[in-house]
Amino acid sequence: MSEAEVAMLDALFTQSPLGLRLLDADLRVVRVDALTKHGVAGEDLVGRPFPDSVRGHADPEELARIVRSVLDSGVPVLGHVVWGRLPADPGRKRAYEAFAFRLHDPRGQVLGVALMGFEVTDREKAGARVGVVGAVRERVGRTLDAMVTCRELADTLVPGFADIAVVEVVDSIVRGDAPPLAPLPAHVPLRRVAFRGSADGDLPQAYPLGGVRSVPAPTPYSQALSDLRPRVVTLHPGLPWLETDPTRAAIHASGAHSLLAAPLTLQGTVLGLVSLYRTGKSDPYDEADVEVVLAAADHTALCIENARRYTREHSVAAALQRGLLPSRPASHTALETAFMRATDDRGGGWYDTISLSSARTALVVGKVSGEGINATATMAQLRPVIRSLAASGLEPDELLARLNDTATLLAEERACLPLSDPLYREVLTAGCVYAVYDPLTETCTFATAGHPGPVIAYPDGTVVLPDIPTGPPLGGAEDIPFTTSAIKIPEGSVLAFSSPPIPVTGASDDYGPLQRALAQRERPIHDLCDEVRYTYQAGSDSVLLLARTRPFPADRFAIWPLDDDPTAPATARRLARAQLRAWNIDEDAAYNTGLIVSELVTNAVRYGSPPLEMRLINDRTLTCEVRDTSPATPHLRHARTIDEGGRGLFIIAQLAQVWGTRYTADGKIIWTEQTLR
Repeated sequence: MSEAEVAMLDALFTQSPLGLRLLDADLRVVRVDALTKHGVAGEDLVGRPFPDSVRGHADPEELARIVRSVLDSGVPVLGHVVWGRLPADPGRKRAYEAFAFRLHDPRGQVLGVALMGFEVTDREKAGARVGVVGAVRERVGRTLDAMVTCRELADTLVPGFADIAVVEVVDSIVRGDAPPLAPLPAHVPLRRVAFRGSADGDLPQAYPLGGVRSVPAPTPYSQALSDLRPRVVTLHPGLPWLETDPTRAAIHASGAHSLLAAPLTLQGTVLGLVSLYRTGKSDPYDEADVEVVLAAADHTALCIENARRYTREHSVAAALQRGLLPSRPASHTALETAFMRATDDRGGGWYDTISLSSARTALVVGKVSGEGINATATMAQLRPVIRSLAASGLEPDELLARLNDTATLLAEERACLPLSDPLYREVLTAGCVYAVYDPLTETCTFATAGHPGPVIAYPDGTVVLPDIPTGPPLGGAEDIPFTTSAIKIPEGSVLAFSSPPIPVTGASDDYGPLQRALAQRERPIHDLCDEVRYTYQAGSDSVLLLARTRPFPADRFAIWPLDDDPTAPATARRLARAQLRAWNIDEDAAYNTGLIVSELVTNAVRYGSPPLEMRLINDRTLTCEVRDTSPATPHLRHARTIDEGGRGLFIIAQLAQVWGTRYTADGKIIWTEQTLR
């Protein structure tokens, strides 16, 4: 070997910052560098077995495995990172990048192994911190659920960055309320929503998950929520603030030696608190770790705020829907109803049961296009219109035609919105099925708008989807008239309305599970509703309305034909009073009914066309009807003092609770309703 080569080799072992070791074929130390012995004399290391010469610096087993592999295979190891601790600083882990090469003589004989390494602790820790931030941005905030987001944060930070992670949020934001401004008032409670401990740091939680409490002060936790600055604290039993929060002291006394408490903040508001602990041999937190937690907290706070806003919109839409839809079905003598709504506020589905005159009931199911609170608001505009039109006695096809006018007007208003409005690009349409059941004739009249009719289960077990013409959607551009279909519905039948429609396939006499569900006549209607829902797996926004027909008591209504002559009013009064006595109606109501019947029949004789018919119905109200074949409609007049007539309908309006006119295929019906005691 030349003098230059010897000089270079000496320089490497005496001046190079690299840690160098030469090992012979038996892996014993032949020579070591002069700068990396850390207080151990070089001559004391020479001759030692290799693992013993590095014990206390890096993982000796891992290094021995690397060196033995290089010696056996001849394949060098380049840039392998190993971790260890120095005897002079055992509290801090250090990273070393190792290089190992097999040495040969000129004849190719194996002489040993050259091992080089240098410390890369700062580089490795910086890379690990960058990886933590990247993992938080990738894994945290994948759902619009604040509690899930907090659990994702805890799962991401443990065990790589923390041995224990606790995440608490302001309790009100879980419900969607706005977060408080900083500093956090002392009385504002936090809800513990996430806790995660590593395998070697599984310490007590101190407070249970879901628990709500205010943060005691002064503690590092309250200070971080006050000035919005993280706190790094070295934990030991003598800390005076542990007495302020003795429950948390259980965590500290169980092995945690380092705490990093950081607030979850966004735009000057406080959303919560993240508390991270390190235990055992983990390095304590330092200022570089604070930067990592701040980046993770900023991302998490933004995700929590997005989830809070979504929860707020969801809560508003759900509250609006609950307030707009009936909380329970209306009671009907000849119709038993039940409904079920599965929704996550994404749609504008609705249902309704409306009591009409003459013991009839209107059944409505519909759905507005679109999602969210805008669809709910549109539904809120259409449903009252249906109720108002139903009260006027319109036939189903006429009602849908008027409802379509309203939907068209709403669609035109939406089209006039600014281009920047998100609703401008959403076409407003709605589907609706409207049915009126008359128990006295056991007939149901249907009309549909962009929505199929119901499924009907007859008493004999047959389940059918009746052939009902489907009209155009409400608010659509199609100028197609709506039509009605009248179907005989015997008592004991079940009508199933749904939105989206119940899918029915197969032959008319075999619908499988749906047929078996609807055909269970003896089951309570609410149990039957559950059974249909189990069979009919709709989406998260769906409406189901069931109606089972029952017989109307025969002794609760009476029908009389009347002669078209001046004696008809007197005959009608006599018949009505006799029937009211049989029903035990009180005298005041009977007297008022006599006057109402007299005026109704008088109008029919004077202005109507024969044949005439009178009907009394004793249901939730007392209904009086007079039928004739004239299309002429009477109207309410305010007669002058000297007028001899014109007071009939005015008297009726004063005596009856409500009154109206209903048109039929062969004429009209004037009806009144009186409330009974």
